[in-house]
Amino acid sequence: MAVLRLLGSEGNLSSASNVGFAKLVRVHNNKASVQIITHADKDGQVLGTVTLAANEVVHIQKAPEDTLLGVATSLAVSVAFAN
Repeated sequence: MAVLRLLGSEGNLSSASNVGFAKLVRVHNNKASVQIITHADKDGQVLGTVTLAANEVVHIQKAPEDTLLGVATSLAVSVAFAN
């Protein structure tokens, strides 16, 4: 079983956020339909996108200055793996 250590408080991705300069982010689609999460670098260049299913949770690795963007029901928190 993976154990996560929280490094901040959960917030939404309704605007582009570096999620507290996180390197690893837990993202939860808290919605009954799919939504797209966009990963961009510090200059706003899109690096990639991912579609999350309803209520899906993923972990996204990124550079501290990179941002994630979704909608108000895209919930994100900085995490670390712990032993």
